[in-house]
Amino acid sequence: MFERFSSGYYLGELYVEPHDGDRAAIQRADHERVNEQLYADGEGVERLDAPLVMKLDSGHIPVDGDEGVPSGTLAVPRSLADDDLPSKRNVLLADADRAENLLRWEGWEPYVDV
Repeated sequence: MFERFSSGYYLGELYVEPHDGDRAAIQRADHERVNEQLYADGEGVERLDAPLVMKLDSGHIPVDGDEGVPSGTLAVPRSLADDDLPSKRNVLLADADRAENLLRWEGWEPYVDV
C-alpha cells in the first residue's frame, strides 16, 4: 500500500473522498496492517490503533481506522475536502518517529490517549 519515499515518509495512492466525520479515516483492517508494518518495533505489546499521520496536499492529518470506510480509501472531513474530491491522490504517510512527533505537537500521548 505504501513504499518508502524519503527518510521521514512513505508514499501511497489512495482514493480520497469527503465524509461527515470529524476525523480522517481509512478502513480499520488497512489501518491496523499499516500500523503493524510501519509503526511497530516488534517489542512487547504494541498499539495498533494509534493514529496514522498522513500528509495530503500541504497539511498533516491524524488518521483513525473505521469499519465503514472501504479498503484503499481515505475519508476526510468535509472541512478539509477540496472541490476536486473524490479522486485518486498521492498521499504521504509519516514514518513512526515523525508521526509521534507530529501527534505530540497536537497533544496526543501514546500511552495516555487509549
